[in-house]
Amino acid sequence: MFVSGIFGERLPLRYYLSSGMLLSGLFTALFGLGYFWNIHVLWYFIIIQICNGLVQTTGWPAVVACVGNWFGKGKRGLIMGIWNSHTSVGNILGSLIAGAWVSSAWGLSFVVPGVIIASVGLICFFFLVEHPEDVGCSPPLHHADPEEKEADGGAAEEGPPLSSSRASLEPKEGAEEPAAISFLGALRIPGVVEFSLCLLFAKLVSYTFLYWLPLYIVNVAHFGAKEAGDLSTLFDVGGILGGIIAGLVSDYTGGRATTCCVMLVVAAPMLFLYNYIGQNGIGTSIAMLIVCGGLVNGPYALITTAVSADLGTHESLQGNAKALSTVTAIIDGTGSVGAALGPLLAGLISPTGWNNVFYMLITADVLACLLLSRVVLKELRGWCGSMARKRG
Repeated sequence: MFVSGIFGERLPLRYYLSSGMLLSGLFTALFGLGYFWNIHVLWYFIIIQICNGLVQTTGWPAVVACVGNWFGKGKRGLIMGIWNSHTSVGNILGSLIAGAWVSSAWGLSFVVPGVIIASVGLICFFFLVEHPEDVGCSPPLHHADPEEKEADGGAAEEGPPLSSSRASLEPKEGAEEPAAISFLGALRIPGVVEFSLCLLFAKLVSYTFLYWLPLYIVNVAHFGAKEAGDLSTLFDVGGILGGIIAGLVSDYTGGRATTCCVMLVVAAPMLFLYNYIGQNGIGTSIAMLIVCGGLVNGPYALITTAVSADLGTHESLQGNAKALSTVTAIIDGTGSVGAALGPLLAGLISPTGWNNVFYMLITADVLACLLLSRVVLKELRGWCGSMARKRG
């Protein structure tokens, strides 16, 4: 992911994203073809999965950069919250498509999604527009204009780094196109390290649910495998709602970090409750899955979309928009470490009891919240200063 973001900043995004989707489809289909070709060599599947993981890293930095190019700061949280629902919709469709053949010909559970993503890759190649200027539209405003800053009494400078300020990134005539930001340069952008480490633990919780929730439902609620898989999709339904709410609230308040922190704080006791009362009945289970999905995936969605776009167009870059892909890759790449660790830890801990798995998830939630504390304090100081100026 880290390397992919650097390439994404320097290559045409349409070609980069389309080729990544086509290769993802190829390797996903090759994994499923192992069933039809009667391959029983473990290394074949390991190598295919590693290659698949490598080419799939082209996706997230590229798509966030594309959407970030189109939408400015004002309503970015809401727009990207709605747009980010595609991840949960994809998880739901992936579960349903895989479940359709899991008991008959499991190879089709990989071949069919592979064909789907390759087909959509062709659509992206022919129709994706990377920049508004390519079709005669004006570029978005990302920060506050100097006049707005003066009218606000300097609030934009003293307020939180993720406040609702905007500035035009439109290049001046005759000016050379700025060079893409380096990896270390992206790390120096205020907030990148904090949000990256926060996402590590937030994604740990999200992906543990993604991979282990069906098995948990089977073992604790004693549903069949198909029913458990269908029920687990409600967690992603909650994720859709949580991402939209997080984006809307953060736009209104101007506090991305505070919004994430509040949702993470509430998520911890909700995870505890789900483990103890979530399987008492089908109605309770549905309600708790939706609530937990919203609280867990809301901050995850906000950080990987609106926050990444905010930081990729940060004021410290002085109008250089060639940082979106790199910043997104750093944040989501760090989160991917948690996505790998979470399911692994759950597998090691689950034999000792599912209670211990949930304690691990709650601990990760608290750590994610603590890692944002510095940015949250900065936002709170900005709000307090703004209110003091208004009273004055």
